[in-house]
Amino acid sequence: MVLNSLDKMIQLQRNTSNIRNICILAHVDHGKTTLADCLISSNGIISSRLAGKLRYMDSREDEQIRGITMKSSAISLHYEKDDQEYLINLIDSPGHVDFSSEVSTAVRICDGCIIVVDAVEGVCPQTQAVLRQAWLENIRPVLVINKIDRLIVELKLTPQEAYSHLKNILEQINALTGALFTSKVLEEWAKRETESQESSDSVPGDQVYDWSAGLEHTDDSHLYFSPDQGNVIFTSAIDGWGFGIEHFAKLYSQKLGIKTDVLLKTLWGDYYLNTKSKKIMKADQTKGKKPLFVQLVLENIWSLYDAVLKRDKEKIDKIVSSLGLKIGAREARHSDPKVQINAICSQWLPISNSVLDMVCQKLPSPLDIPAERVERLLCTGARTFDSLPPETQELKTAFMKCGSEDTAPVIIFVSKMFAVDAKTLPCNKPRPLTPEEIAQRREFARRRHAEKLAAAQGQMPLEPALVENASEICPKKEETKNDEQLTSPVESITLKPVMQEAEDKDSFIAFARVFSGVARRGQRIFVLGPKYDPAEFLQRVPLGFSASPDDLPSVPHMACCTLENLYLLMGRELEDLQEVPPGNVLGIGGLQEFVLKSATLCTSPSCPPFIPLNFEATPIVRVAIEPKHPGEMPQLVKGMKLLNQADPCVQVLIQETGEHVLVTAGEVHLQRCLDDLKERFAKIQISVSEPIIPFRETITKPPKVDMVNEEIGKQQKIAVIHQTKEDQSKLPEGVQVDADGLITITTPNKLATLSVRALPLPGEVTQILEENSDLIRSMEQLTSSLSEGENTQMIHEKTQAKIQEFKQKLEQNLQGRKWRNVVDQIWSFGPRKCGPNILVNRCNDFKSSVWQCLESKCIKEASKYRDFDNSIISGFQLATFSGPMCEEPLMGVCFVLEKWDLSKFLGQGATEKAEEELDRGETASDPSKPLGSPTEKEQFQEEYPETLEKRSKRKGEAFLADCYGPFSGQLIATMKEACRYALQVKPQRLVAAMYTCDIMATAEVLGRVYAVLSKREGRVLQEEMKEGTDMFIIKAVLPVAESFGFADEIRKRTSGLASPQLVFSHWEIISSDPFWVPTTEEEYLHFGEKADSENQARKYMNSVRKRKGLYVEEKIVEHAEKQRTLGKNK
Repeated sequence: MVLNSLDKMIQLQRNTSNIRNICILAHVDHGKTTLADCLISSNGIISSRLAGKLRYMDSREDEQIRGITMKSSAISLHYEKDDQEYLINLIDSPGHVDFSSEVSTAVRICDGCIIVVDAVEGVCPQTQAVLRQAWLENIRPVLVINKIDRLIVELKLTPQEAYSHLKNILEQINALTGALFTSKVLEEWAKRETESQESSDSVPGDQVYDWSAGLEHTDDSHLYFSPDQGNVIFTSAIDGWGFGIEHFAKLYSQKLGIKTDVLLKTLWGDYYLNTKSKKIMKADQTKGKKPLFVQLVLENIWSLYDAVLKRDKEKIDKIVSSLGLKIGAREARHSDPKVQINAICSQWLPISNSVLDMVCQKLPSPLDIPAERVERLLCTGARTFDSLPPETQELKTAFMKCGSEDTAPVIIFVSKMFAVDAKTLPCNKPRPLTPEEIAQRREFARRRHAEKLAAAQGQMPLEPALVENASEICPKKEETKNDEQLTSPVESITLKPVMQEAEDKDSFIAFARVFSGVARRGQRIFVLGPKYDPAEFLQRVPLGFSASPDDLPSVPHMACCTLENLYLLMGRELEDLQEVPPGNVLGIGGLQEFVLKSATLCTSPSCPPFIPLNFEATPIVRVAIEPKHPGEMPQLVKGMKLLNQADPCVQVLIQETGEHVLVTAGEVHLQRCLDDLKERFAKIQISVSEPIIPFRETITKPPKVDMVNEEIGKQQKIAVIHQTKEDQSKLPEGVQVDADGLITITTPNKLATLSVRALPLPGEVTQILEENSDLIRSMEQLTSSLSEGENTQMIHEKTQAKIQEFKQKLEQNLQGRKWRNVVDQIWSFGPRKCGPNILVNRCNDFKSSVWQCLESKCIKEASKYRDFDNSIISGFQLATFSGPMCEEPLMGVCFVLEKWDLSKFLGQGATEKAEEELDRGETASDPSKPLGSPTEKEQFQEEYPETLEKRSKRKGEAFLADCYGPFSGQLIATMKEACRYALQVKPQRLVAAMYTCDIMATAEVLGRVYAVLSKREGRVLQEEMKEGTDMFIIKAVLPVAESFGFADEIRKRTSGLASPQLVFSHWEIISSDPFWVPTTEEEYLHFGEKADSENQARKYMNSVRKRKGLYVEEKIVEHAEKQRTLGKNK
């Protein structure tokens, strides 16, 4: 097919019903980019011989070196079928787990996707992840089973075995789809049931629900992959061939005289052909009958490969002539059999035709966008579509209609910003010269040449008179021209750096899609931030507003900008466009100042921002960055801002210490970000710290067995008591500890006493708190607005129900005598008021709770403690933000405030008040003698020196009653210390971040994989053999702290036969005590007096303390048997 012109593409963009927006999704190395190459070659953009080798969509240098895709990139293709012309906007996405955020950006702007699965490896972890992402975004998938050639060449399967293997793969994928579908249906059914239960007046518990009832009534036949439905094709992208059963059904219907429809239904499945009666019958495997798919399809492909690989020239010629193909002499003589296979198969079963055919037939156009998807996109947070303003609900019809009229609102979603070199922009590209410009340049060159000759001849000394005459003869025009020529080099020298700077500068393009209306260049449009609320705008602006965007009142999280440049995305190239009709993918220039990572653009302010993108990978790998030359810090800051904008997943932070920290999803992602920073955005040399590994601190129940697994008896208890006595002696003066671990501490001015106890929270509670952090944050906002007396009728019923459900979950998991009424007494969460730790208030004098937002109004308690409750909460927040072990945040700890005594402080306040009244009474009794006069003052001072001194002191202390005065600061510090001491008297533990690790390896290298895992403190959870292959799938957990260099080490040790996928999973308590010392006789015998065998928890704790500059208790010289001096160096 010939390369299409830009005009052709613009024409195709207008026919919305024939547009297909698709992305290619798969596990890493399953052949996405090779498949994309094959499809691109069908449009003549690249040569078909280079398909699979060029990897056209991988435009970055590091992508080409590593051989993996690292970013989503789009290209527009033209496909013609049955007099219908289609525009296919194809997006190639990465398969590596570190770049799964790029998959999210691609999936959001597509209507369908191609799931690619390796025929040998089958369903892999990332296949499951991308299928889940496609499901969440409600886009329709089709399946490509790739690398069928590996079944023939590598595994050497027979056609019958290959058929069974392919059936297994299909079953696995359909099982995944079924699981996603079931969970969705059950969720909806449960919601419907609970709603009906709420509406009916029946007593709860009267009805018995059949949860499977929803599944019986819902049709799911269209969801599953099956070749007879036409949504599965079999390919070998590297060899350039692919087919759906439709191709063979048409072929054999002519040969066998059987209807195409019948063959379509029977070509896949256990059916066989009775050659005598020429009828298709249900196969009986026991009789050894071959299924139709094996007999009519696979055996032909196997025989072709067999002939080419064995170099059977006669057989090859026979196959080529029977298929009516023409093979070039170069391909026929070629020594590499792959070239011959490619030449034959790409003509016989062209992959691009089968894939694009399936895309056009089975995937929806932008006009077929499901109503459910539109509603989901428009509903941010916990809101439902019905609760949105009516103006917003009207936009649903614009989405569904995808109209291009002038009245239709323009709605564009920007899924990411990507940086391109300014040189590659269409406006900066060298354009072909016109004939007039060529003639001008030729004339200019001729004149320059003539002048050079004249200057060379004029080097000989001339007489002054002749020179004068020459100058007189020269016309003025020539003088001016010479002046121009003299100045032009200077101008060019000064202009060059400016031009160079402009060329070197990166330009940001928005990767977007038009959902409704026509996007035109120069159009004014609103940029809606993620927190924008259309209801707020509609309250401020009257109905039927007709003002221009610039005249509207300012609304939070809404800006107005102009669409400067619109581009057609063509892989590595960009083409200028004047307008883009609805349903198309496009690039937008000039949004760098308005959009950070993703945004919604709309001409109607009643449009809400789309729901945030759903990222599979969590950024967990942190490094601190600084420039090698301190003077280059501004470039680094600017570069990090640009990097933050260019990458959807990266996070850029400045810590309290002033460090610039980069947070990425994994090692490969980190390396890419650092390369970008050095070579592209900051363009400076940078120093990168060792990875900052996140830990958490917690406490546990006292252990029942010691380190040698002996039950803790009297001997141990005595030793522990001695140890605790020693520890208690370390506590500062004024801190009291009872046997239960209750800490009682007094403020420095001895006016208030606090009693705090620390308890470990059950694991389920910690998990619930982590999962509901957003809900806790919104509860905090509601409570603060209640206390400020604001109107909070905005609380939606659903949010209130969620808070109630969250409270019930906590009550279910916090049961027993120890936790009685604890949930109602929760005063705060921490750190940052939304973390996995709780503060419980058990003071009898003062009651305060986080559940105030569930009550209709805030009950303002006139309590003596009310002024200082914030000080206690602040102290708790500080304590949970940095624990005593290594200043890391706490996790899963409950602090109980048992007693809070302010009686001394209040007593002092009362005496002061009484004394003040007494003084006032004295002065009022004799008004004729004002104390203000100097003589009286002196006289009073002489008679009562002590009284005046006390009064001045009282004036200073009167400020203590203020809730922001010095006393509140002392309360904060005391509460923080009390929490820390309460932790230290309990068994402390470190909590490590854990990765789940999926490794695919062959049986030969299994031992080496286990060796690497055990060396790095990994723990194998599951090992299973993949059916039909010699591959094992190992599921393990690995601490993030041990994961750096893990992938490289596994590849080296297994010679590349095993490759791990690491995804952040959960937090896990490290069982060993970082402060453990041997106490019993058995422990002394087993570990020695020093117990200097490596303690993993202590190692981690000391490394964090060193990094933070805290004191580390360690020996500087470990082996000091012999010291050498410079003088006697033997």
